[in-house]
Amino acid sequence: YLYRGKEAERMRDERVKQLALSGLLASLVLLATWLTKLPVPLMTNGYVHLGDGVIFLSAMLMGNYAALIAGVGSALADLVGGYAIYVVPTFIIKAAMGLLVAKIAVSGKHLKNLFAFTVAECVMVAGYCLFDTLVFGGGTAVGYVPFNVLQGAAGVVLGMAFSWYLPHLRKKI
Repeated sequence: YLYRGKEAERMRDERVKQLALSGLLASLVLLATWLTKLPVPLMTNGYVHLGDGVIFLSAMLMGNYAALIAGVGSALADLVGGYAIYVVPTFIIKAAMGLLVAKIAVSGKHLKNLFAFTVAECVMVAGYCLFDTLVFGGGTAVGYVPFNVLQGAAGVVLGMAFSWYLPHLRKKI
């Protein structure tokens, strides 16, 4: 190893802290997605949830690690929730959202964060629309779009709440 003594110990402690926080945040994404399900009417069998807001919090706290946090937490929510067909697309879409927000969002820059969250939610809506078109056909996929937009709006609102609270949260971590 290039580092010895106190520096190596500090770096190891930081990695352990990042790993633990990543696991905690992935679990929170899973819980916020799975436990806050508001069923969507009609034939979609889908639901609106608050998991995207936790993805945005993860991106602001953990940077690029948010891609894995978002993908794993959201895919697990689909798996335990009985939506196995969506596990792989959800992993890809939510990981892309986490990475996108990690690259754009900045603590304390609320307008920039609003832009980042909105763009990420547009990626989510487009990603699911594409997948649903391939699996169920274009008519069905277009019918799902308003509900994905509603979910996206909930994610942006929660993400903005986290954005405002983030400076206080960083002091506690």
